[in-house]
Amino acid sequence: TFQLFTDGITNKLIGCYVGDITDDVVLVRIYGNKTELLVDRDEEVKSFRVLQAHGCAPQLYCTFNNGLCYEFMQGEALDPEHVCNPDIFRLIARQLAKIHTIHAHNGWIPKSNLWLKMGKYFSLIPTEFTDEEVNKRFLSDIPSSQVLQEEMAWMKERLSNLGSPVVLCHNDLLCKNIIYNKKRGDVQFIDYEYSGYNYLAYDIGNHFNEFAGVNEVDYSLYPNRKLQEQWLRSYLEAYKEYKGFGTEVSEKEVEVLYVQVNQFALASHFFWGLWALIQAKYSTIDFDFLGYAIVRFNQYFKMKLEVMTLTLPE
Repeated sequence: TFQLFTDGITNKLIGCYVGDITDDVVLVRIYGNKTELLVDRDEEVKSFRVLQAHGCAPQLYCTFNNGLCYEFMQGEALDPEHVCNPDIFRLIARQLAKIHTIHAHNGWIPKSNLWLKMGKYFSLIPTEFTDEEVNKRFLSDIPSSQVLQEEMAWMKERLSNLGSPVVLCHNDLLCKNIIYNKKRGDVQFIDYEYSGYNYLAYDIGNHFNEFAGVNEVDYSLYPNRKLQEQWLRSYLEAYKEYKGFGTEVSEKEVEVLYVQVNQFALASHFFWGLWALIQAKYSTIDFDFLGYAIVRFNQYFKMKLEVMTLTLPE
């Protein structure tokens, strides 16, 4: 039996099983049109294997030119109302900390490729659209390429100096990429297309942005300070525990991470804004990518005013 899953807006996902027994499902993922422009497929498989070796990913059965095939995780894909539930978000914070403490090999010091990737996306964004209505919307609602370039330079300068460590990141922790198994009381993350070494605070900031959802984006759902502080404390306790540093977490450590995360959330808006512009040009999936890009850039500028007043504690 073949079942088409429609949660993703990048690829096609097909579940395959025998008869009607869904206990043993094999997932086949077919890459979306031109997604090789957006995703480094070798990097994805490398991350998949590293995560699998540490018990953080499903079994990868095989890869082929335009997709891969892996084990189905039993459980439910989450929605925005789940990720703000303390019982669930503590599990998410712990699982993310576990991934962030996976060691880089042989003393190699990892570097983030965030700015490189952003620069690459920037070079791929369309300058116009053939559809007149779409083009009008593009020209009126998307910042000019000069403005985008200036913002990227400003972010790189500002965020690189926040002192956030570079770790193995998921980089795309939207609600649907988190599988919650109630029976086992655990969460697992799926979809490693964007994973790789990046700033720890980016990964968390990106996840907080995803509290707003994808199809009906609502930024009033962005976690408030109180929720964030509980989340970040759970995360830091687990991070220290996995690193073997005990589990004592000070107010100051939470405060530092809070500032880093909320400022790095800007980079996440910008990254997915550029991504959506490229998708608007190439994707064959029925989704308003241009509208999504507009939403992300608008939120970037709105949030920039708010979060840049935050300062790291002395």
